[in-house]
Amino acid sequence: MKLKKHIFALVIIALVFTSCKNKVEEKKEKKRPNFLFILVDDQSPFDLKTYDPNSILETPNITKLANEGIVFDDARNMGSMNGAVCTPSRHMIMSGRTVWHLPPSAQFQKQIDPHAIDLQTMGAVFNRAGYKTMRTCKKGNSYPNANKQFTVVKDATKRGGTEESGSAWHSKQVLSYLNQRDSIHEKDPFLIYFGFSHPHDVRNGTPKLLAKYGAVNHKDKNSLPALNKKQPQLQDNYLNAHPFFHGHPDLRDEERVSGVWKNRDENTVRNELGREYACSENIDIQIGKVLDKLEAMGELDNTYIIYTSDHGMSIGRHGLMGKQNLYEHTWRVPFIIKGPGIESGKRVKGNIYLLDVLPTLCDLAGIDIPKTVEGKSFTSVINGEKEVVRDVMYGVYAGGTKPGMRSVKKGDWKLIKYDVMDGAVRETQLFNLAENPNEYLPEHGKSGEMQTDLAENPKFADKLAEMEALLLEQMKQHNDPYRLWDQPLEK
Repeated sequence: MKLKKHIFALVIIALVFTSCKNKVEEKKEKKRPNFLFILVDDQSPFDLKTYDPNSILETPNITKLANEGIVFDDARNMGSMNGAVCTPSRHMIMSGRTVWHLPPSAQFQKQIDPHAIDLQTMGAVFNRAGYKTMRTCKKGNSYPNANKQFTVVKDATKRGGTEESGSAWHSKQVLSYLNQRDSIHEKDPFLIYFGFSHPHDVRNGTPKLLAKYGAVNHKDKNSLPALNKKQPQLQDNYLNAHPFFHGHPDLRDEERVSGVWKNRDENTVRNELGREYACSENIDIQIGKVLDKLEAMGELDNTYIIYTSDHGMSIGRHGLMGKQNLYEHTWRVPFIIKGPGIESGKRVKGNIYLLDVLPTLCDLAGIDIPKTVEGKSFTSVINGEKEVVRDVMYGVYAGGTKPGMRSVKKGDWKLIKYDVMDGAVRETQLFNLAENPNEYLPEHGKSGEMQTDLAENPKFADKLAEMEALLLEQMKQHNDPYRLWDQPLEK
């Protein structure tokens, strides 16, 4: 009897020891997550079927990411103080800082002296945490001192229509890096910044994809490209001219884009949309190659994949062509995240800025967020604890004549104000985005009372006053150095 008790006790001890050992080994073997951050250059969310089901753009890999991850319906670039909107946007992504608190290189692109924030940017933070970091992206209009923090840097501007001159070049850099990791059986986790130079102009797509979308690389200023039934249709909020001047004289995006110039006719806009779509589908193809490689390596399920753009784009919407405005097609960005533990097929509002990316990646990786970061981690939204990380969104474009444009959004309501050309252009717009998501103006000729700019409608005078006060509050909160014509000056 005693012998049986001793044997039983030994069995229990052995089981407990084995269980503890397994738990220790399991903890020891648990891999830290990888990160693949995909950034495209100049893409409106409404180009994608994920945000506009009527879009004819085919991006099966991006759609699959959306179906298997979380789509953010309200992700935005906070704004810009210069015409190259991508420059401050990429500074914000890298540093987690707000638009008026960036290093000087965000505004003065040649002023790239070392700055204290440089060492608190994405590459540097993840290097210190034991990650292997790599980036490929366009050259220029970026944050040079943050870019060089990555261990492996393969940057070049590739906006052509061939394997070597286009988006395939960027995917080859990532595939080469992954192959090298694979060959040496690298165990440390990775952070890859997978950037593209397209669909930013010049939108020289591959011949096959240009033909698919009925587009040509039009080069003759004295003629118009032909219409083609394969081309995308004009967007619902298309106009052949913006109703007032945007306030940035000689703006390249609005006057000198090859194939467009100052033209806003149907032929030009539909052809340019076709070129945009050709470049975007090629990006999707390149993303697919990298995802296939990660799957073959057994790393896909342990990798957080983020897809976004540095800002949106007009291409005919509201009679504009560029990124220097604060309408939804330009202020908003596509934003999708998929990865370990993330619920699939979910849509959230989010109310996030691109400057929230760095603290979120740190949270997901278990890395301390640098004290210099001003953005907010949105892991609470990812985990389903919150629907939004902030209630109010603030936007700025001050790249042309000053003070420029400002916007504020809360709930369904959005205000845009313009104070440009030394006071010659002063405009206010008020939209209810639930009733008027396309931000129709009187020039669109819609019959619904709410489907227009409501700033002059006396029924909404109280709402206008509320939004005006909210905008000033946000401008103060973010240390906006300017005030608009009808805002009180600080004493």
